[in-house]
Amino acid sequence: MGERTDMAPARRRGLADEVADRIREAIFSGTYAPGAQLREVELAKALEVSRGPVREALLRLEREGLVQGEWHRGTTVTTLSAQDASELNSLRGALEQLAVERLLKYASDEDLAAIEKTVDRMDRAEDVHAMVWADLEFHDAVYAAAHHSRLEAAWHAIRSQVHLFLLTRIGLSDDGYTDHIPAEHRDLAHALRARDAERALQLFAEHRSHAFDLLMNQ
Repeated sequence: MGERTDMAPARRRGLADEVADRIREAIFSGTYAPGAQLREVELAKALEVSRGPVREALLRLEREGLVQGEWHRGTTVTTLSAQDASELNSLRGALEQLAVERLLKYASDEDLAAIEKTVDRMDRAEDVHAMVWADLEFHDAVYAAAHHSRLEAAWHAIRSQVHLFLLTRIGLSDDGYTDHIPAEHRDLAHALRARDAERALQLFAEHRSHAFDLLMNQ
């Protein structure tokens, strides 16, 4: 039996990846707020590319849940509904519980040191956007320390939406986020270092519920 030769030719996606990165960064920096329209022509002009890579980039960001495309509105930055927030919170809780349980069993001292370094970066964050990045890097390090590749992939599948969730929460009320978040994460890191499962799971649950409750109450 001969080899199949009816495969479509491979396409280079490097430019679309770069465009997606630039648009994602603009959303996370606050340049494009939830609900803002993302027009292909304007983005192509600003990024000095053709509309093709912009269209591919927007499709990628739509798969991440960061933008939404509708025939009558075009593409807009995702505005999280109450149901979106609830689903993200419950899924994140399930993923984090498994991550913490595995971390306490399999993490090395180097893994725990990497988590603690992300807390140190929070102390040096210059603004609220840098703090959100450091917040997410802390959780990146937690999932890496769990040594479960599919669990880590599941986290990265919702990471952009969690980033948007945090920006939405801050947009409603800063309520001292930049002041109390470093101490909150340091407590989490200490519980992990002590390998105190009960304390760690309790603190992670409280950490999630504070942001979720604030968002839902608004």
